[in-house]
Amino acid sequence: MSEARYRRIAADIRRRIAVGEWAVGQALPSRASMARDYQVNPQTMRLAYDLLRRGGVLDGEERKGVYVAHPAAMRTLTDVDASWPYSSETTDTRPRAATEELAERLGVRTGATLQHETVECLDPGGHSAMLVSSWWRGRRQSHASFVAELGTVTLGVEQAHALGLLVDTLAYRVTRTRLDAHGAPVETADLILPMDRWQIRLGG
Repeated sequence: MSEARYRRIAADIRRRIAVGEWAVGQALPSRASMARDYQVNPQTMRLAYDLLRRGGVLDGEERKGVYVAHPAAMRTLTDVDASWPYSSETTDTRPRAATEELAERLGVRTGATLQHETVECLDPGGHSAMLVSSWWRGRRQSHASFVAELGTVTLGVEQAHALGLLVDTLAYRVTRTRLDAHGAPVETADLILPMDRWQIRLGG
């Protein structure tokens, strides 16, 4: 099974929903039926359905049927340092070598070993709302302030899979660096927010 195949199928189902083949709240055919239509293994269809559920396109449970989800509520990000109020899952804690960009953001040498954590923040319906990847040196420290910059990024494979979107989809990227009382960086993070689920309002 090609990983690209289930992503292509998921993209085609998105297209079919967009043109009105299935309406909001309407059940989709069973996984077995769709697998026959697409001439793929049911496991490939399961992955496509899972990807669409994570992205908030489909809802429901496989054994009870899946249906077209109501559009996710648009959220507004105003405080990039606020705690996430809903559930979250830590998906990666492997230490990383500091890239040139991370070294500059943290004031360390390129290649230095950094502690790392990627957290998937889930909305109340259990859909992925954003990804937060953080890096810091040594033990995690408390901070007194932070600085943030807003930009955009195209999603890589892991990010796209977690958010239920296609690779190379454009998303917001907020870079947040936490500072100690002396203004020295103690932690930096990338917040990745899908553009179809967020608007950003920073500052006054």
